[in-house]
Amino acid sequence: MNKKIIYHVDVNSAFLSWTAAYQVGVLGKRVDLRNVPAVIAGDKEARRSIVLAKSIPAKAYGIRTGEPLFEAKGKCPHLIVERPDYDLYVEASRRLIALLREFTPIVEQYSIDEAYADVTGMDEACAAPVAAAEKLKERIKTELGFTVNIGISSNKLLSKMAGDFLKPDKVHTLFPREIEEKMWPLPVRDLFLVGPATERKLRAFGINTIGELAKADLPFLKAHLKKQGEVIWNYANGRGYDDVTDEAALNKGYGNSATTPFDVTDRATAHRVLLSLCETVGMRMRRDGQTGAVMTVSIRSNQFADKSRQAQMMSHTNVTGELYHYACRVFDDLWDRKTPLRQLGVHVARVDRDGCRQFNIWDGQKYARLEKLDAAVDAIREKFGEESICRACFIGDVFSPMGGGLSKSRRTGVTKPV
Repeated sequence: MNKKIIYHVDVNSAFLSWTAAYQVGVLGKRVDLRNVPAVIAGDKEARRSIVLAKSIPAKAYGIRTGEPLFEAKGKCPHLIVERPDYDLYVEASRRLIALLREFTPIVEQYSIDEAYADVTGMDEACAAPVAAAEKLKERIKTELGFTVNIGISSNKLLSKMAGDFLKPDKVHTLFPREIEEKMWPLPVRDLFLVGPATERKLRAFGINTIGELAKADLPFLKAHLKKQGEVIWNYANGRGYDDVTDEAALNKGYGNSATTPFDVTDRATAHRVLLSLCETVGMRMRRDGQTGAVMTVSIRSNQFADKSRQAQMMSHTNVTGELYHYACRVFDDLWDRKTPLRQLGVHVARVDRDGCRQFNIWDGQKYARLEKLDAAVDAIREKFGEESICRACFIGDVFSPMGGGLSKSRRTGVTKPV
């Protein structure tokens, strides 16, 4: 039986790298954003705009991803600020995944700038996994114009941890035999899924390193951190994550999820996230000529507790407004109005190309108008890009009008060479 070999491929400072690669490689600009203090942020003048990505020179000024733009400018007055170009990022992501699939057919996209590749059974990768990863890394740099880190291990968790070691443009291994030497000495905050709040709790228990967490008493962790305690204890011991799933499998439904940059604590914000997700799901369904009849909404708390609920829709549909209506209704039944949320997801099941539609409150002239509206919006986005038209509630908002991580990176639209 072949030894499992998993690569985690992570684009270095993705949004900034992709913008820089386009500016230098296509527009012919002389200044490479990767070599100067530069950030990707939203509206340059909006006070609530945050840093989405930063260059290594910007990091030297103490600029952090997620901090307000005005604070970043205070640290570096000559900071170069570029607005995000999501159509460009979607295309760059698509090209990366296409290249990875030339290397191995088993590729699972984790987010717009990350993917797992199962290279088990490939002679070159199994015989010399580091050398094969170096060749892949250099090919990405040469053909696509940006750099990646590649982490190598026998499971997804450890390969991701390895990919987060020294950056940029590096290959690292973290096999189970290397955990004690390479991972256990790291601060506990470096462990996947340990956020600031969990770190504070662990430090209060006297747990400061990943190794100390790995050796901690599991019943104690479960008593104080509930399910999350068991999850991160397993992660600290190198256990976790399923096998790499080939995304080319038959689509049995349409889903999308988004991890928010802050805790969601109010219904209006949650509904806005759901709307952005339904925009994406609805567009994908219409593009494929599919309708669905079951709506599922999932939520994840800031303590990583997952809940979901589903409801039968009155008829098959792919209309964004109707999907959003049911998503909000399911969400309102699911959420307790108190628990802070960090991730929301929607999934439409029981898909059918020719689903039967019953008469209900959405029918008649109103439903026909909604169908025409979706068709017009889809056509505009197809021609001019997905950010070319949006609902008023998303103007100047921190959320993208078409939300989601993985699913967003699968979408197509107006593209630009990278």
